[in-house]
Amino acid sequence: METFKIEGGRPLSGTVRPEGNKNEALPALMACLLTDDEIRLNRVPRIRDVNTVCDILRELGVEVAWEGEDSLTLCARNVHSFRPSQELCSHVRASILLLGPLLSRFGKVELPLPGGDVIGARRMDTHFEGAETLGASLTFSNPIYGKISKITGTDIYFDEPSVTATENILLLAVRCEGKTVLHNAASEPHVTGLCHLLNAMGARISGLGSNRLEIIGVPVLKGASHTLGPDFMEAGSFLCLGAISGGTMRIEDVCPEDMRFILKTLARIGIHPVVDENSLVIDGRHPIRIRQDLGQRTPSLYSGPWPAFPTDLMSVSIVAATQAAGMVIFHEKMFEGRMFFTDKLMSMGAGIVLCDPHRVVINGPSKLSGARMSSPDVRAGMALLMAALIARGTSEIHNIYQIERGYYNIEKKLESLGAAIRRVPA
Repeated sequence: METFKIEGGRPLSGTVRPEGNKNEALPALMACLLTDDEIRLNRVPRIRDVNTVCDILRELGVEVAWEGEDSLTLCARNVHSFRPSQELCSHVRASILLLGPLLSRFGKVELPLPGGDVIGARRMDTHFEGAETLGASLTFSNPIYGKISKITGTDIYFDEPSVTATENILLLAVRCEGKTVLHNAASEPHVTGLCHLLNAMGARISGLGSNRLEIIGVPVLKGASHTLGPDFMEAGSFLCLGAISGGTMRIEDVCPEDMRFILKTLARIGIHPVVDENSLVIDGRHPIRIRQDLGQRTPSLYSGPWPAFPTDLMSVSIVAATQAAGMVIFHEKMFEGRMFFTDKLMSMGAGIVLCDPHRVVINGPSKLSGARMSSPDVRAGMALLMAALIARGTSEIHNIYQIERGYYNIEKKLESLGAAIRRVPA
C-alpha cells in the first residue's frame, strides 16, 4: 500500500481551491436512480468514495461517465438490480444512501451493511424508522432486506438530526403519495444542496436550510443539471493548516456564509482569516493564542449538529490547537472513536491528555517531531498529514487511501504550496 513521506517544517504559501462538497456529492449520485433521464453533476470531487459509489451504480446498470475534470453524467434508464455489491458497499459508508432510492425505484432492496470510517457507533435506527413510517418493511441483517408497496406521505420526527438519514428519507419521500413533513431534520449545506438537485428534477421540497422539510410527493422525476457547493470541510482543513505552517495561504472559491460558525469557533484557538469576497486569507507567520473564557477559564470547544461546529473538523482543529499558546478542551459529542488518533500526536510531542473517548485537553504550543503513522480515517488522516508538515524531521504516513477518500489530489495541492511530500509506492 502506498505511503506519504514528508519532510516537515517548510513554510506553506500559495492559493488552493477546495473541491465540491463530498457529503453533497454522494447522495446526489444516488438521486440518479429516481429517474430514467440524464443527471449532470458539476464540481464533483474525484475522491475514492465518489469513485466507489460510481462503481456501485455501474454494477446496478447506471451509465456513468466523467466529462472533463469534475463533471459527471449519470443515466439510470437501464438499471436492472436492487442488490448492490457487498464488496463495494463494504468500502464506503454512503452506500446506506441506496436504501431510499432503490426502495423507491424497485419497491424492494437487498443492501449490504455499509463500511467507512471506524470512528464509533453510527446508528441506522433513524433510517429504518423513517422508511418504515413511509410504509417500508425492513429486516436488519446483512444484507438488509426491505420492501414497500406504496410510499405514503406522513409526518416524521427524527430522534436525531442525522444527515444521512435525512437524505435517505428525502430520496424515498419525493415520490410519495401525499405530503411528508420531516421534523428535526439535518440542515447542513450539503442537505440543502441535495434538496436543490431534487427540486430541479421536479420534486416539491420546501423549508430548505431549516430543520423542518415539507415534501409534496410527485409521481415522476426528470433529468437535471446541478453544481455542488464547495467543500467547507476541505476549506476548514486548509485554514487550520495555513494558520500554523509559517506562510500565507489563500483559500479561494469558498462560501463564507456556510462557514460562519466554523470561523467563530476557530477564532477561539487564535485562527483569524481575512474574508475577501469568496476567499479566505490566513497569515500563518504569527503565533496563535487560545482565547480564554471570561474569568480566565479554560475554553471548551465541542462538536454538534449544524450549525454547531462540525465533527469532521475536530481532528484538524486539534492539530492547530497544539501550536497555540494556552490550554483548551475539545469535546467530541458525536463519535466515541474520533479522539483516538491523538495518541499519534502525543508520540510526536504534542501536549495532549486524552481524558476519555470524547474529550482531550491540549496545552500548547508544542514542538512536533516526525514519526511513522497510519491513517485511521479520512479526517484523522488529514490531521496527521498536517502534523507531519509542521514537524521537525521526516514523517511517514501509511494507509493513505483513507485520506484520499475525502481529499482529492492532496499531494499535488500541498506541493503547490511548497510542501516536501512524495508518494512512495508499495
